[in-house]
Amino acid sequence: MTIYNLRVYIIGDIPGGTAMERVRFITHRGKRVLLIDHTRSTPEELLQTLAEVERTIAAEPPESLLTLSDFTDTSFDKTAADRMKVVAAKDRPHVRRAALVGAENIPDVYFHNLESFSARHFPKFKTREEALDWLTGDDAETAAS
Repeated sequence: MTIYNLRVYIIGDIPGGTAMERVRFITHRGKRVLLIDHTRSTPEELLQTLAEVERTIAAEPPESLLTLSDFTDTSFDKTAADRMKVVAAKDRPHVRRAALVGAENIPDVYFHNLESFSARHFPKFKTREEALDWLTGDDAETAAS
C-alpha cells in the first residue's frame, strides 16, 4: 500500500491566496517535488507566481529539483508567456525533471517558444497524479504528451 503525503487544494478557494501558497514543496513516493500551482491564474497572477518560482528554485542546488507545474484553466498573455520562458531558462540548471499538467491551456506558439528559448522539454500529463508518478518514478525516459 502506498501512502501519499499530498495536500491538494484549489487556490481560488482560499481567500487571499498568494504566490507563496502557489509554490510549495510536497512529497510523493518519498521524494520532494516542487508544486507550482498556476490553476485558474490570470496573466497578472501568473507573473506574481513566476517571481516566487524564480526565488524558490534559485535557492536549490543544481540538478536537484523535481517540478510539477499545473496550468489548469490558466489564462496567458504575451507578457506572462515571455516571462515564463525566461524563468524556465534561468531555472534549468536546478531542475532534474519537470512535468506539466493543463498544458492544453498554453497557446501552442507560447509553448513552442517556452521549449525553444529555455532549451528544455516539458512532458505533458492529463493529471497531477500521472505527472507525480512519472517525476518520482525510476524510469522517467518516457512521458505522456
